[in-house]
Amino acid sequence: MIAPPTLPSDHTADRPAAVRTLVLPQGFAWGAGTSAYQIEGAAAVDGKGPSIWDTFCAGPGHVVGGETGEQACDHFHRYPQDLDLAAALGLDTYRFSLSWSRIRPTGSGQVESRGLAFYDRLVDAVLARGLRPMVTLYHWDLPQALEDAGGWPSRDTSYRFAEFAATAVQHLGDRVDAWSTLNEPFCSAFLGYAGGVHAPGRKEPAQALAAMHHLLLGHGLAVEALRANGRPSHELSIVLNFSQVLPASDSPADLDAARRVDGLHHRVFLDPVLGDGYPADVREDTAHLTDWSFVREGDEQRIAAPIDWLGVNYYTSTRVAAAVDLSAPTPGVFPGLRGVDLLPPRGPLTSIGWEQSRDGLRDLLLRISREHPTVPLVVTENGSAWHDVRSADGSVLDDGRVAYLVAHLAAVEEAVASGADVRGYIAWSLLDNFEWAAGYAERFGLVHVDFATQERTIKESGKVYAEVVRRQREAAC
Repeated sequence: MIAPPTLPSDHTADRPAAVRTLVLPQGFAWGAGTSAYQIEGAAAVDGKGPSIWDTFCAGPGHVVGGETGEQACDHFHRYPQDLDLAAALGLDTYRFSLSWSRIRPTGSGQVESRGLAFYDRLVDAVLARGLRPMVTLYHWDLPQALEDAGGWPSRDTSYRFAEFAATAVQHLGDRVDAWSTLNEPFCSAFLGYAGGVHAPGRKEPAQALAAMHHLLLGHGLAVEALRANGRPSHELSIVLNFSQVLPASDSPADLDAARRVDGLHHRVFLDPVLGDGYPADVREDTAHLTDWSFVREGDEQRIAAPIDWLGVNYYTSTRVAAAVDLSAPTPGVFPGLRGVDLLPPRGPLTSIGWEQSRDGLRDLLLRISREHPTVPLVVTENGSAWHDVRSADGSVLDDGRVAYLVAHLAAVEEAVASGADVRGYIAWSLLDNFEWAAGYAERFGLVHVDFATQERTIKESGKVYAEVVRRQREAAC
């Protein structure tokens, strides 16, 4: 095992807030996350079928530098070392996803035993290091064969996803008790099928709304499959991404612009999952695009299958204003959005160009808890991209990430103090990885990865996070 990291003495004096003890609930979970396509590599090993991201990466101009996830972090072969790092950071939870096409190469039909065997080894290694495995079934990598058959705009994909969920829990459910169905269906549906900036790269706004519905239907069907094939002790969830929507002013027009964005970004996913059905105002806002006939009788009831907690992913805020022409289509990934100007973020920005808004995380957690008081929350992703600096002694300094981490942990503490039921914090991400359309240019990891040599180095932010976790554990004793 790698020795536990310590904070270098020449940096601790500059960051007293980084190592203070936070006031958080007993049993609060501390972890870090990854996803299969971003770290595993081994894209065609042991019978794995192609996913939409394999295909998308092969297309010219889709990914910065023409890069792919073919090797990524080579986690498929190096997972023992990576899990040693997670344990060395003192974490108690490791969140990761399963590659659907590694287990069912064509999305349905024959199960690939070698793919299941890899996840057997991975789960056993997670448990051997005292970590709790938190499994996400779908983190954007749809088997290409299902995309060829229509993808998420096709209703049949929902049922194939439920089959995959049943296979996974039947095989791993004796050791995995925390399951998430989908990660960020907003991105899968809207970035992939409306904006075309993520796989599968389609620009079909009406189909994007159908994809959104079938992702959520797939979630509901998967929850049913997990309940039927799993254990009563299993905790089931879905992970949604949120961004605090900030209107340019308190004018009625700007407030309505914020309502429209909030509807398509948040409420159209959150409301049906938590039993309130699709928001009427979002249906009205998009009526020019679709008649919503893809929603069949009983679908909303299935989507509202009870979950045990909600995963909250948060990185940044979104600034909006009313457009001069309220009927003009809004460029970007929001299908059917009209009459809204998406404003530039305000600095200082992270390297990927995202605004830093720690108060947005606090306010978001409080809003969800206020509107849905019976649903516990887990911050399942929170992190920031920066251009790291390697010092002469080989250490990796990332002051921007340290400051972001500390500020957002304090925001979680403030939300809890004000009544939000937050049960855990999962940093994104454990490793630098393949950052989707940005390739390897943007780094979110607590651990630096040299992609040429596959050498791992715990960054300063990783050491700070380890110290925070250590202090929390000591305080709980």
